[in-house]
Amino acid sequence: MILAAETNESLAQMSNMLVYSSMAVYTLAFLAHIAEWVLGSRSKVGRTAAALTSPAAAPAVTVQVKTAGGGTAVLDKPKVVTRSGAGARDVPDGPGAAGGSVKGDLYGRIAVSLTALAFLIEAAGVITRAMSVQRAPWGNMYEFSTTFSTVVVGAYLGFLVAKKNVRWIGLPLVTTVLLDLGVATTWLYTDSDQLVPALHSYWLWIHVSTAIFCGAVFYLGAVATLLYLFRDSYENKLATGGDPGSFARSVMERLPSAASLDKFSYRVNAAVFPLWTFTIIAGAIWAGDAWGRYWGWDAKEVWSFITWVGYAAYLHARATAGWKGRKAAYIALIAFGCFLFNYYGVNIFVSSKHSYAGV
Repeated sequence: MILAAETNESLAQMSNMLVYSSMAVYTLAFLAHIAEWVLGSRSKVGRTAAALTSPAAAPAVTVQVKTAGGGTAVLDKPKVVTRSGAGARDVPDGPGAAGGSVKGDLYGRIAVSLTALAFLIEAAGVITRAMSVQRAPWGNMYEFSTTFSTVVVGAYLGFLVAKKNVRWIGLPLVTTVLLDLGVATTWLYTDSDQLVPALHSYWLWIHVSTAIFCGAVFYLGAVATLLYLFRDSYENKLATGGDPGSFARSVMERLPSAASLDKFSYRVNAAVFPLWTFTIIAGAIWAGDAWGRYWGWDAKEVWSFITWVGYAAYLHARATAGWKGRKAAYIALIAFGCFLFNYYGVNIFVSSKHSYAGV
């Protein structure tokens, strides 16, 4: 018994060490992302800016085809661009955070490699924490935070493995993960311990794991939505003859177009919304097993439902004429704000049945 306790304590200390080690590697990834943005080619960015402000059509690509008489004819194949909306401007995507330069791309690849390494180290820390208590590592806010940051980085890396152009998320993602882990290790840390009897259920694995995954994807959608608002304002300024500053031009022109950002945020939010619906249903079933009632208007339950309503309103707004674009984006950010309050606000400031181990 004593040996088992000592082993669990050693595993808990190893978990803490791995989490701090991942923070060190994330910091290096953050610096590499900064280098990617700073050292990227500004000339490529300038050419993209010129393409936005030029009234001429995008450059054509000549294609030779065989004619019926045996000769050749030259056809113009227009450059594919994204359309931000019906009757709105056509805007090409930016060259990316690296700005199209070899040096910028090198630092970007280094940043992604470091992010992947930090992800593996942090994941090992989460697994070691689970081994130290022999349960799912989601019993308090510290464990939830470390698992959440691990999953959100894993989702980002999954998009990259799937060949999706999402490297522009890297800098805000790593910054947020560092803040999340800093708060978790400084203010939310709780010694590993066993759960109260109500949480000893296989529904813990189902309900909480889906909640963490949904939050991670909602976060990626929120980042894309926020960047969409900035990029859309920038494109509007260019379209009306405005002259943005050099810093705004350097940053905004490397991002995907507003249409691409809007499309990405909509797709990820729409894809994960059914899973969030399942999360609420799974929580209700678990509550029926643990407390004898499926719904009791507990603060956590209420704000989970408010978050569901927020994202349902966003998806409905996207399908409603006159509410696409910025109006729908504001609803998406409000919905994600509800998710954050459900996690931090309810857990810290509101007493509920979901308050088990302090923070």
